[in-house]
Amino acid sequence: MLIKKPSDMRYSEVTPKYLYMNRRNFLAGAAAAAGAAALVGRSAGDWLEPRSVQAGGAKLENLVKSPFSTPEKYTSYDAITHYNNYYEFSTSKDGPAVKAQNFKTNPWTVSVEGEVSKPEKFDIASLMKLAPLEERIYRHRCVEGWSIVVPWVGYSLSVLINRVQPTSKAKFVEFTTDLDPKQMPGLREGGLDWPYTEGLRLDEAMHPLTLLCFGLYGEVLPNQNGAPLRTVIPWKYGFKCTKSMVKVRFTEKQPATAWNKANPTEYGFYSNVNPTVDHPRWSQATERRLGEFSKRKTLMFNGYDQVASLYTGMDLRKNF
Repeated sequence: MLIKKPSDMRYSEVTPKYLYMNRRNFLAGAAAAAGAAALVGRSAGDWLEPRSVQAGGAKLENLVKSPFSTPEKYTSYDAITHYNNYYEFSTSKDGPAVKAQNFKTNPWTVSVEGEVSKPEKFDIASLMKLAPLEERIYRHRCVEGWSIVVPWVGYSLSVLINRVQPTSKAKFVEFTTDLDPKQMPGLREGGLDWPYTEGLRLDEAMHPLTLLCFGLYGEVLPNQNGAPLRTVIPWKYGFKCTKSMVKVRFTEKQPATAWNKANPTEYGFYSNVNPTVDHPRWSQATERRLGEFSKRKTLMFNGYDQVASLYTGMDLRKNF
């Protein structure tokens, strides 16, 4: 039997902790579950899901149901909030939920600057009042091979962009994450050029699917999911979505981004979900949805075909 060392394994091969912990219960009750599923209308896959728990944050009221939502069943709150990529706190998947517990997100301001006619500094309360908050159920694909479906809360980033009025020179938008070594133990581990930065073309940022996000599951964002606000771009791999954002800067030139600087052969600027372009160390053709053991086929643009026109004429294998 071939035994892999930890250094030989990739994240997509590692069984999430909550699935491992549920495995014995699943195996012991699999036969009974198959019969019970027929009686109570549950699929066999439902028995693999982690327990669903009530969110503990403040409720967000008067949410509008978004027409952009996928009809898919969303991933449990427990999985969404305990299997996270957030290197500022920890490089392990379950570490951020523990190490970000006491992260202070109040007071918080976000500066919008660069090539705009009306630069402005916002607090969170002001940002949340710019537009009605929508619940948007988006599917997401991580470059490591796993996927989730999340009921986010926010509004289109274009609302904020229109308010600050980009100049004719603005071609890109750069997003910068908070940098606080006293609160973020992961910063001491190195690995990336901090602070974490990401970027989009202006037309990508203006697309109605691009979300300025304040919550999930009808409540304010948990710290490990990017409180107090983040971006969500559902047709791109998850690392393009900036957590705990403190600055939005409009630029004429393409901004440098954290993972692209760290490893440009693996993490391109565009980072669109493209199952035909393999990561140098693994295939991107399939994914494993958290809460499921079997894999599913990955869709081009993660299934969000309405963004395809943004890339007309581009070689999406070269511009990965």
